[in-house]
Amino acid sequence: MTNETAVAFTGVTRSFGPVRAVDGIDLTIPRGETVALLGRNGAGKSTAISLLLGLDEPDTGRVTLFGGSPDRAVAAGRVGAMLQEGRPVPRVTVRELVAFVARTYPHPMPVSEALALADLTDLAGRRVDRLSGGQTQRVRFAVALVGNPELIVLDEPTAALDVEAREVFWTSMRGYARRGNTVLFSTHYLEEADASADRIVLIDSGRVLADGTGEQLKRAAGGSLVSFDLAGAPSEDLPLLPGVTSVEIRGDRARLHTDDSDATVRALAERNAIRGLEVAPVSLNDAFLTLTAHAPAAGTRTLETTR
Repeated sequence: MTNETAVAFTGVTRSFGPVRAVDGIDLTIPRGETVALLGRNGAGKSTAISLLLGLDEPDTGRVTLFGGSPDRAVAAGRVGAMLQEGRPVPRVTVRELVAFVARTYPHPMPVSEALALADLTDLAGRRVDRLSGGQTQRVRFAVALVGNPELIVLDEPTAALDVEAREVFWTSMRGYARRGNTVLFSTHYLEEADASADRIVLIDSGRVLADGTGEQLKRAAGGSLVSFDLAGAPSEDLPLLPGVTSVEIRGDRARLHTDDSDATVRALAERNAIRGLEVAPVSLNDAFLTLTAHAPAAGTRTLETTR
């Protein structure tokens, strides 16, 4: 990585009628980082991506790519995008489509390399409009890569892919990132964000709710889960136990989010409340649910990150 900024949002807002889709986002992504953009449906992810690509303009604030406007970066071939929308081009083969897109960039990678990275070599002669949904998604990936961009933006890139194809995709993407390129992707597969992103940005109600590594987000939500059977015991004072940050009661079982599991377990042992005891690290899914459930009504929450 270098100190150059690849992506910068500064005080960006965008409204559609009474709906504030993006509400004052400040975000900086250095060149060479792989960043996951997470959020519930309607959180503002797609609007933020449209603003980043120059497909829409902010009402206030500024979006820059490599220090200039998105339009300038896109025109210079520095940006590739893989979006969810778009119909297959009829009556052209995979190779013909990828080759056509390559010719629109100033310094494209070889078409054969893009096809290989997208695991499309064996399908290069097939018509694009006769591919399955997962195969079409891989074509979108090849189209995004073939220009050899410095920044690639991926909106739900593994939607419609099976487990094996998803693993192939992320292996290719990690290889692309190791070249010093910048990756920004949104996904509903939280385990992909945890495994593949250097940094995770959680958006809720158009704001940056949390920004940090997967481990930092997990710690912010309570670093561990301690669960046990209540066996009819009262639960009102569980939030007061050492280390406990939040409590969930599911039937007769308690789940305690804690940032000091040892202290929590010791306190439970003193209460003789360790029936069916389990201690496990918080998953990114748990962190996502906890952070969005307790999202502030206004403002932002940013976790400190290490660069």
